[in-house]
Amino acid sequence: MELQVKAADGRTLAAATWGRPDGRPVFLMHGSPGSRLGQTPRSSLLSRLGLRVITFDRPGYGESDRLPGRRVSDAAEDVRIIAEQLGIERFSVVGRSGGAPHALACAALLADRVVRTAALVSIAPWHAEGLDWQAGMSASNRGSYRRGERDDDEGRHLSTTLRIRSRDIRDDPQRLLDQLRGELPATDRWVLASGTMTSLLRASYREALRRDRGGWVDDALAFRQPWGFDVVDIPGEVLLWHGADDVYAPVEHTVWLGERIPHARVDIRPFEGHFGAMRVMPDVLHWAAQEPGEGAVAWPH
Repeated sequence: MELQVKAADGRTLAAATWGRPDGRPVFLMHGSPGSRLGQTPRSSLLSRLGLRVITFDRPGYGESDRLPGRRVSDAAEDVRIIAEQLGIERFSVVGRSGGAPHALACAALLADRVVRTAALVSIAPWHAEGLDWQAGMSASNRGSYRRGERDDDEGRHLSTTLRIRSRDIRDDPQRLLDQLRGELPATDRWVLASGTMTSLLRASYREALRRDRGGWVDDALAFRQPWGFDVVDIPGEVLLWHGADDVYAPVEHTVWLGERIPHARVDIRPFEGHFGAMRVMPDVLHWAAQEPGEGAVAWPH
């Protein structure tokens, strides 16, 4: 089911629900770039697991209106508004890659409503103390997060770089996957050899950039600004999953987060990369939807 929700400032947020209408609700936050249409397990599987997954386009992606200057923390308000529109009081939140910091924002700022949170292959805050933020990243990611002397330099650089990449990807989403394969470890190339996975990613990329590059630029800028919350203030149960061979969000980012989030469970998988998170997504969603306590699904699987 697709729906459009109005934010308090009049912006339109495009969302979709998958699985059982009466299932346990889980918000799934897409990557960067990404959209409400990609990387969601089949509805038949979600129904078997008793899940109702809610996805939405972050501002500037797909059919959601742009919110220039947004912060990572702004995602919590968007999730709250969509949950109220759907009549959902309590829910879980899962984020993969660029969606992971936004999931952590919900854990911090909607703590009274979030059951469990999972952040897969996440980055850490830009000014993370003691972390060499760009170490181990692929050349393309380091270019997207180039450190400019001033923030406006960074904004102009990102806008120019991503305008060209967005145009090319919109014309042919396979182009981004082909570019990625040249930088990926063997474990990720194996994941992307699946026709189902590549079809999901192509659909997500095409929808993400259907208007322009705005959402992608705003994500990248939001990641290098203060997030609007401190991860040490996250009170609930959080799963941090990461592949040790990740070259887009190096595993040291999750190690840093795991040392600071009070109730974090850290699961680092050897011989897995960035896209390994897509393979474990059904298990993660199932874990996240369970109320903590007796009878809850255990992790690791």
